[in-house]
Amino acid sequence: MKKILLPAFAFAALSACTGLFNREGVGFTGIDGEPRTLAEAEARAGQVSRNMTVPVALGRLPTVRVATDEADLAKLARTAISNGGRSPANAVEVGGNRRPLMLSTVAVNNVLFAVLRTPDSDLTPMEPSTGQAFVGSVPKLTGCLPAGNAYGASRSGRSSSGFAVPINCR
Repeated sequence: MKKILLPAFAFAALSACTGLFNREGVGFTGIDGEPRTLAEAEARAGQVSRNMTVPVALGRLPTVRVATDEADLAKLARTAISNGGRSPANAVEVGGNRRPLMLSTVAVNNVLFAVLRTPDSDLTPMEPSTGQAFVGSVPKLTGCLPAGNAYGASRSGRSSSGFAVPINCR
């Protein structure tokens, strides 16, 4: 009888400390609210990541607003590319280890574009395939849906200095 009552009493005593569905407490999930993940542990220790997600960082930058007499979407996109940011002061760095690119938003005649350009320090043109990849990445990078294809502004016939995609953020 002691073999049954002692564990039952211990179970009742431990379960009375907290709610039935509260997972904090004794066990593998942590003792008294111990952090369960590395990020949670770092946050409790006062370490905060300085890296923001791209849409958050892009949202903190002001949208460049430009007015032009043009009405054609391709010409509006070229205007957006020429006014797109190329430095960390007016664009967000995206891309990765191979080649960093700068992402900014430009509104030309109230048409909002996501603009991808090379940084000031990089004068190498982008490949044409970057445009289609950019269209596919627009929702992840901006939080908005693409409202059309990528338009490129080329310095030469084959490669582009930047790409602009009209976006719908509604």
